[in-house]
Amino acid sequence: MMRLDSSAAGLFPIAVTPFTPDGKVCSASVDSMTDFYLSCGATGLTILGIMGEAPKLDLQDSLAITKQVCARAAKIPVIVGVSSPGFAAMASLARGAMERGAAGVMIAPPSNLRTDDQIVNYYAQAIEAIGDDIPVVVQDYPLTLTVVMTPKVLRTIFQNHASCVMLKHEDWPGLEKISAMRGFTADGSMKPISILTGNGGLFLDFEMERGADGAMTGYAFPDMLADVVRLSKAGEREAAHDLFDAHLPLIRYEQQQGAGLAVRKYVLMKRGAIRSDAQRKPASSITAKAKAEVDYLLARLARKDRRAAV
Repeated sequence: MMRLDSSAAGLFPIAVTPFTPDGKVCSASVDSMTDFYLSCGATGLTILGIMGEAPKLDLQDSLAITKQVCARAAKIPVIVGVSSPGFAAMASLARGAMERGAAGVMIAPPSNLRTDDQIVNYYAQAIEAIGDDIPVVVQDYPLTLTVVMTPKVLRTIFQNHASCVMLKHEDWPGLEKISAMRGFTADGSMKPISILTGNGGLFLDFEMERGADGAMTGYAFPDMLADVVRLSKAGEREAAHDLFDAHLPLIRYEQQQGAGLAVRKYVLMKRGAIRSDAQRKPASSITAKAKAEVDYLLARLARKDRRAAV
């Protein structure tokens, strides 16, 4: 069985969960979506994250999607989001996901944590609940989760638990945090870990230069993210920034609170990754005017990146 470890790098798209217009999981789109991410250069895949509408799924849905994606993407590691208010539900999904082929799980802290000790203790309890044999991604997303994890707190978590192998970095601003985490490894105070970054790819250009190993986010052009990661690692700085800059207007548009997922699903549908841009209720949506604005951004982007000509 493939297991996630600290060498993970490249592009791990955060996958959407495809639904039919009546709110059922669209099995056909699960396959086409997985194929799409693979064609975009994914070196791994993350499912059932925040962007995957995970709280709207029951355990049966979650395990069925996990089984289908892991079978379809058998050659790359699949990470499954298992964050839950209770450890019993978290453990059931984590163990079930691993039994169905997952390479590891991602755990985000609940929003009620405030002190450093609370955060450290939470991860200790979570890992005890799921078992220390399951590779863990620590999700650091203070903008949405409202939990601030300092570099020293993160170092403590990673040092305390051998099973914690990756940081999903989504702090904002967070460039200095990446530098601090890499500094800990350089001075020997923390083991090597993988760092993949999110935030819709908004800071990927400089995150790579600060020492990130790649991207784990849901921007509707994951192939662009893969290219930026590749160019950055090859030292082709100008080419990486030029490509990234061309996509910035659409990346910015996706950052709108409450509309980002709807925009992403709309573009992914236009690109043929999924059959419908539907979300399971409670759902957000974008108006016809907003769709026209996205179409305009795509047309402008297509002048520099033909992949946007959809």
